[in-house]
Amino acid sequence: MLAGRAFALHYSGIFLPERTVDSSADQTNKGNKDFDAGLATRKQVMGEDFVANAFGNATDFTLPMQHYITRNAWGDVWRRPGLDMKTRSLITVAMLTALGKQHELKSHVRGALNNGASIEQIQEVLLHASIYCGVPSAVDAFRSAAEVVDGARKS
Repeated sequence: MLAGRAFALHYSGIFLPERTVDSSADQTNKGNKDFDAGLATRKQVMGEDFVANAFGNATDFTLPMQHYITRNAWGDVWRRPGLDMKTRSLITVAMLTALGKQHELKSHVRGALNNGASIEQIQEVLLHASIYCGVPSAVDAFRSAAEVVDGARKS
């Protein structure tokens, strides 16, 4: 767990020297352009706190998945030309609704808002999903998204 925390603290800009860890998993990503670019994109979309939390809660077992996601999803797929970030976010919201992945959906609703999607656009994606994914999936998605949207309206 400490390796993950030291990694998150280092990359979130809050590096604490007394907590450094010589982790071979961390060494694997030093200077990796896909990882570095992915980390920047992930922070831009999901927010600094979310990314720090993802790495900070990683264990020695789960840390490789955080690295993989950062390099491949955020460092490659999310950075490809052809779709802007808002469109990618709205597509992701639709796919997570279809898959019923509520925990991830909440995070990506926040990401969609960070990428410039309006609350109304997210609502339309979820309504559209009700036709193609089923009403029960859309109802669950609305519940999950509402937690994020209601929080965004209050702030």
